[in-house]
Amino acid sequence: MPEVIFTGPAGRLEGRLQASSDRRAPLAIVLHPHPHFGGTMNNQIIYNLFYMFKERNFTVLRFNFRGVGRSQGEFDHGAGELADAASALDWLQAIHPEARGCWIAGFSFGAWIGMQLLMRRPEVEGFISVAPPANLHDFSFLAPCPSSGLIVHGDRDRVAIPKDTQTLVDKLKTQKGIVIDHTIIPGANHFFENQVDELMGICSGYLDRRLGRAESAA
Repeated sequence: MPEVIFTGPAGRLEGRLQASSDRRAPLAIVLHPHPHFGGTMNNQIIYNLFYMFKERNFTVLRFNFRGVGRSQGEFDHGAGELADAASALDWLQAIHPEARGCWIAGFSFGAWIGMQLLMRRPEVEGFISVAPPANLHDFSFLAPCPSSGLIVHGDRDRVAIPKDTQTLVDKLKTQKGIVIDHTIIPGANHFFENQVDELMGICSGYLDRRLGRAESAA
């Protein structure tokens, strides 16, 4: 897959891009976990989400936030990383101006950044948030949440505490006009050890349903 370098607010950002042959294919951006805890665009779950979108003919980008890998800059506690994500979407839209719609997927810290980004970008039509850390970060900005999406986490997550994730889901489900799918994976911890295939089956099935491809997911 092509390595790409594009300009972010704090300097260059390093990414991997898989472009669809269809100029009008939808876009997807995949956002990685917390940089201070080993999060990079090569995280196993990020890699799998990236290929999930690729296999469904999206033009998909994953990239390293500032200060990670060959991306320039320093960790900025979320504010700078949100700016990085917005720049990534701007860049992707600039080189694929005919694209139909956009999705955002994120894992842990990346889920928090992704849900902030969708609040700012009305063209985002769907999201997948894996283990959003509602106990560690403020999600009150989702007022209201503008897009339907999937929230999935494990019931043995000791990083993103399940009861706080449930509180977030309950709040979002009271909003009219959107549908929040919520799946809890029994026995799964924050990193979905030995359960990544199950996680990806849930994410893929959800995306197929949203794309009207339920038969292919069966």
